[in-house]
Amino acid sequence: MSTASPRADRLSTLAQKTSHWFDRAHAALLGQVPCQAGCYRCCIGPFPITILDRTQIQRGLLQLSDRQRQAIQERAIAHAASMEAAFPQLAASPFLDRWPDTLVEQLVEQFADLPCPALAPDGRCAIYAFRPLTCRSMGIPSEETGRVEGACDIQTSIPIIRLSQALRLEEEQLAGEEAAQLATQQQVEPTEGEELLLPYAFLPENPHETR
Repeated sequence: MSTASPRADRLSTLAQKTSHWFDRAHAALLGQVPCQAGCYRCCIGPFPITILDRTQIQRGLLQLSDRQRQAIQERAIAHAASMEAAFPQLAASPFLDRWPDTLVEQLVEQFADLPCPALAPDGRCAIYAFRPLTCRSMGIPSEETGRVEGACDIQTSIPIIRLSQALRLEEEQLAGEEAAQLATQQQVEPTEGEELLLPYAFLPENPHETR
């Protein structure tokens, strides 16, 4: 019998929908997206995720052995400490909601070489089934005001095919569903914010327990 909460089930459903959208979008681009097993370029460098993603990540950590989980959490603690040394305000709160975009971009650029705590030596994700929504959709070119751009520097030299309007509309609907779940989460369990940097989602409830 599953012991997952209804909220966790909803998160899992949204994650599955996002993965399904990526698979269909990837197929629609007829091989123009180079993302494949073994490529981990998008796993290098911190980026903002949501408290919904943090819930999934914590579920994923529970599926690992104690040794694997501790190693990942120790890396996350080290990464957070490095970031806090450069940006002391993170020590008071990990949430980025009130940060100006320019400051977030500065942090991301400064720590661009920092790998995800869950990135294994062979380039695979240790919590792949529980990865954040951003990770599930990463690789599909973005489109804004009629301009299509590659999702990463690896895509800059390949021809880009536009996604269908139906797939773009579904992408917007998934974003709306994520926003609705975040609003519900804040009503049930209010937090200081909704966005935080990836390493902070891996931290144990008591950051000192792995030291």
